[in-house]
Amino acid sequence: MNPDSLSDEEILAALARQDLRALEMLYDRYSKVAYSLAYRIVGDHGSAEDIVQDAFLAVWRQANKYRRDLGAARSWLLAIVHHRSIDRLRSSASSGNHVPIDELPESKDEAPDPWQQVWSDLRGDVVRKALGSLPNDQRKSIELAYFSGYTHVEISQLMGVPLGTVKGRLRAGLLKLKALLDRQNLGAAPA
Repeated sequence: MNPDSLSDEEILAALARQDLRALEMLYDRYSKVAYSLAYRIVGDHGSAEDIVQDAFLAVWRQANKYRRDLGAARSWLLAIVHHRSIDRLRSSASSGNHVPIDELPESKDEAPDPWQQVWSDLRGDVVRKALGSLPNDQRKSIELAYFSGYTHVEISQLMGVPLGTVKGRLRAGLLKLKALLDRQNLGAAPA
């Protein structure tokens, strides 16, 4: 098998047949971009390496579940990396092992007001629910732009779509998100 002559989909088909050389080809082709995405989300080299290894292992195990009609192979792989990275962040945050120093109150007098915290938590739940109700391509574009810090050009490359498509998805998604949040009367915090 000549790695350069095979498409991503052909490599995934070989992976589905448990061809180990196909995994090597896919890794050679996408390990750097996968690592870049993971590192950009988690901000730690060791964790990013673990995430990439875990993602390629998942691709190895689930290659037979890939469906070309749902998206490009590259997008499927990077979505796995993205989800594993977010899961890593969530597990780190929920473990309570560390809190960044800039998030710690400087004194007991600066502790957040309980009602303000409740309002903030409720508002976050509403925003997460509204974001989750968007079409997948719009939601992913918004997450990459606003939560992962990618530029429109980088999102275009990651998702394998034209720049204009990314901009259209972002605009449409943000308009839908605004309408959903307006329906919830999500205004300013109570005084």
